[in-house]
Amino acid sequence: MNILMVCLGNICRSPLAEGVMQHLVQQEGLDWTVDSAGTGGWHVGENPDHRSVRVAHSHGIDISTQTCRKFRVEDFDDFDLILVMDRYNYSDVQMLARTEAETAKIHLLLGEKEVPDPYYDNNMFEPVFKLIEGGCKGVIKKYR
Repeated sequence: MNILMVCLGNICRSPLAEGVMQHLVQQEGLDWTVDSAGTGGWHVGENPDHRSVRVAHSHGIDISTQTCRKFRVEDFDDFDLILVMDRYNYSDVQMLARTEAETAKIHLLLGEKEVPDPYYDNNMFEPVFKLIEGGCKGVIKKYR
């Protein structure tokens, strides 16, 4: 299974989701590939936000070497599942889908709920981590 985590800038939520999912996948011994991307290209080539790095590190996960990138149409060819953090991300990715099969790959990580963007609130990084961790565990349970 190849999974792509997607948020707006690929600096806060999706890098956390990539790191958490990779960590859980390793713990479970699954042969899955996980990556992340953003729908916007403002941070391409940068590392994740230091607050995301810090909260991941506090849970034993290192995301400091990730590099931000923008979602591209070819990601539909490379990934089986595209998990987005909110409805705006869903809409942005859906507009790039070329077929119904590609659209069917796109899902909100938390089902019907959204992962809030913690960028403007330092106190949101830990709660967002917990939401993402729960979502990732649910994905593993569903697709294992």
